[in-house]
Amino acid sequence: MIQPNKLPGHMLIKDRIKDAAGILTPSERKLAAAILSDYPYAGLVSIQDLAKHAEVSPPSISRFVTKIGLAGYQEFQRDLIAELKEGQRSPVDLHMENRPIEGGFLSDFIQRTTRQMAVSSAAITEDQFARICTLLATPKSEVHVIGGRVSDSIAFLLSFHLRQMRQGVYHLPANNEAWPEYLLRMKQGDLLFVVDFRRYQPNLLGLCQTAHDKGAKIILMTDKWLSPIAKYAAEVLPVPIESGTLWDTYAPALAVIEALVTKIAEDNFDQTRARIKAWDALRLTDQDVPS
Repeated sequence: MIQPNKLPGHMLIKDRIKDAAGILTPSERKLAAAILSDYPYAGLVSIQDLAKHAEVSPPSISRFVTKIGLAGYQEFQRDLIAELKEGQRSPVDLHMENRPIEGGFLSDFIQRTTRQMAVSSAAITEDQFARICTLLATPKSEVHVIGGRVSDSIAFLLSFHLRQMRQGVYHLPANNEAWPEYLLRMKQGDLLFVVDFRRYQPNLLGLCQTAHDKGAKIILMTDKWLSPIAKYAAEVLPVPIESGTLWDTYAPALAVIEALVTKIAEDNFDQTRARIKAWDALRLTDQDVPS
């Protein structure tokens, strides 16, 4: 059994549950599934309500939280609330706690980012990576892409490269008044790739719920605190974003996106080469524009 308070204080509840999976009883595994199915909100209700929802007893919940290294249900909920607050922190909040850059600013910053990029390669398995590449490359499924207020730059890069490799790729505009056109286009089995990092956007959650209800598969790129969109996602790509400064870093997310599009292009090179040639043949240069 994992002993209470023996795990690192910053360890997320969902990670504690995964680490304890091998020692859970059948009823505790059912409880774990109920918590993770609507994480973290399922664990913010009373112990009686959670017991009723998961069809277990309150004492079973108490034993469960002890097994994942916590002193009791109160600490379990306190940690979940702290995770929610962490996911909504602004650059001003981050600046007040993070340590300053030391030595040469550029070299120290790049070292921090490099460490986070290494973490991202461990957080995403090769099997999951290959599975998402296959989904994005499947011709019969249209791909819709969007990101948050800042992270949409990451989403745009994905959509731009995918459009040069295949048909049926659409980058949704930031104006949600235009979204019904794309939702009407979506059909069973289509993909919605969403990038949503902390200070998550509520309107993206509504978009994903509607797309999910229409039968679209949601692929979510988010941080370790998990966007609420995770409840609708078929695949979740967790990437680290902490830089130790007032700004989160998107470099690890960018690296994952570049790895995806490169793998897809190499696996489908004949198709990619033909489409890029056709694409380039239709581009207008300055010399081609009529006077």
